[in-house]
Parts: sequence; C-alpha cells; structure tokens
Amino acid sequence: MTVSRAIPDPVSLEFRLLNGWQRGFPLTRTPFAHIAATEGVTEADVLTAFRRLGADGFLSRIGAIVAPNVVGASTLAAMAVPPGRVEQVAALVNAEPCVNHNYERENRLNLWFVAAAPDEATLAATLARIESRSGLAVRDLRLRRPFHLDLGFSLNGPAAGKLAPSAIDASALQPGDTAILAAIEDGVPVVARPFAAVATIVDRDETEIMQRLSALLVAGIIRRFGVIVRHRALGIAANAMAVWDVADSDVERLGSAFAAEPGVTLCYARDRAFDWLYNLYCMVHARQRAQAQKTISWLNSIAGEAARSSDVLFSTRCFKQTGARFAPARRAA
Repeated sequence: MTVSRAIPDPVSLEFRLLNGWQRGFPLTRTPFAHIAATEGVTEADVLTAFRRLGADGFLSRIGAIVAPNVVGASTLAAMAVPPGRVEQVAALVNAEPCVNHNYERENRLNLWFVAAAPDEATLAATLARIESRSGLAVRDLRLRRPFHLDLGFSLNGPAAGKLAPSAIDASALQPGDTAILAAIEDGVPVVARPFAAVATIVDRDETEIMQRLSALLVAGIIRRFGVIVRHRALGIAANAMAVWDVADSDVERLGSAFAAEPGVTLCYARDRAFDWLYNLYCMVHARQRAQAQKTISWLNSIAGEAARSSDVLFSTRCFKQTGARFAPARRAA
C-alpha cells in the first residue's frame, strides 16, 4: 500500500491511537467512545482519525492476533525463486486466499510467505498448488515452539517490557468462534458500534460477539486485540529474520533468552527442511539496518558456541500483509 503523507507527529491524536491501542482495545458496545474519553477527544475525532490512518496506509486493521495452529492450520514457507521470476511467482502466491504475508528476503531462499487455513487439508492443498503452478519447491517450515508472537510495535522507543506469553486453553474454542474470527479477518468496522456490525455478518447477538472475543482473549487463543500497524509505512523498515541451527536440547534455553530481548519482535522454533538447516528464528524490526544488526550481534553472543551456524535475511519487498485467513473459500469467492 502506498503511503500518501508524512508519518503522524508523536504528539498527535493519530500517533497516540497507533502507539497506545495496540493492546487493550475495549470489547464494549461503543469502544471508540471509550478510547475518546481516555484520550480527551470526541468519538467523532477518534473515528475520523482511524479512518484516515487506514486510508493513508499506516493502519492495517483493528482486530485480533490469533495464536497459530489453534484455529485451523498455518505454516511459514520458503521458495528459491530465480531473480527474473520473483514478481511473477509472488503474484501467484498472493493469489492464494490462505496466504496472508509474503516477503522477498536477501537469501537464496528469497520468497517467504505465511499461509493460514481453516484445516490441514486446505493448507496442504494451498502449498501443493503453489508448488505445481510455479514449478518450484516449497519448504514447509512448521512451527514447533513459540517463544514470542505478539508482534506489537513501540513507535516511540524501546518497549518498557514484554508481557510473559500466556498459556493457551484450546478447550475454550466453541462452535461458531471461527465464523466470528473470519468476519474480522480484515479488522472490525470503524463505526460507533463495530461489534453490532460483526453480529449482523454472522447472525449472532452483539453481546455474544463481545463475550466470545473476550473469552478467546482470556484463553490465549487471541494473543492480543487492538491496533495492527503497517510498520514499514511508519519507518520501521529494516526488518530482518535471523536464524540459527542449534541442537534440539538448546532450543528451549536459547529461545526463551532471545524472546526476552527488547529488540526481538518474534521468536520461535520451526522444522528444518531438506536444504534449510535452521530451527530457531527471531524477527528483528528496526528503523535502521545497523540497529537491527546490533540486536542480532547481541543474540549471537547469547547463543555462543551453541549456534552451529546462523544467517540473517533482511526483507527487501513486502508483496502481501493481511490478517490470517479463516474463511478462504468465502474470500476467494
């Protein structure tokens, strides 16, 4: 998405909305009125600001970050695409309704995408289709252990501290919850009563929508509910995926240590592939490349001799960034 104006000033209402409401979005009938009261402005001011932030490319959506592989199935996948075919293959990947993130990175494996589907069969079919249509191998790098998956961004300096990851109570998921999550894939409507609008989509009661989202949040199935920013548009454009090959016995210790570092925005263990030895990953998002490199150098010092090998893959282009897909058939239609 093209950004049409300068990044909001740190003292502006728009900046405060982007920075301060990434968590704790009110799950009430009139959440924007609640935010307005907190910020000392009117509800109309808040609605106008959020709509403008979306139109100008700074706001991705207001909604849920859902824990992977609890509702449906998901994976990170990678491809080695010849340089002359990157845009063509990226377009092919983007056309798949289950794909929600798609990035070019600096590596022989240069196209990396995330696919989230309502079930394992749909996910497998998505990967098989991409492989067949591109004529290129797809590495299916399944998540094995999440250490930090919040992906919130402090826009005015290092975060004060990280929330400890909450346990996930998958038993809290009820029939009909997936339909609610599907209805807010692209965020809740920016209207005075957004959950009433969602209730109309899924033919449920407004109160029930708020109760179910609250229950999923308490259960850890929703990791956070709030503003999801477009970090590149906001100047956080030096984004690196750092990877290490470590012994399985070292994954828990190092993953926990990496996840606690303030410069790390994602940390998890994943499967290896036939030509990809790495099993421990961190995402580092920074404003300058040197800043990201400094964080990664520190992580390397923590790993020490336990790291048998490592690599750093900076993102060069973002081809797609949306919320996870919970109803790909409806979206494709």
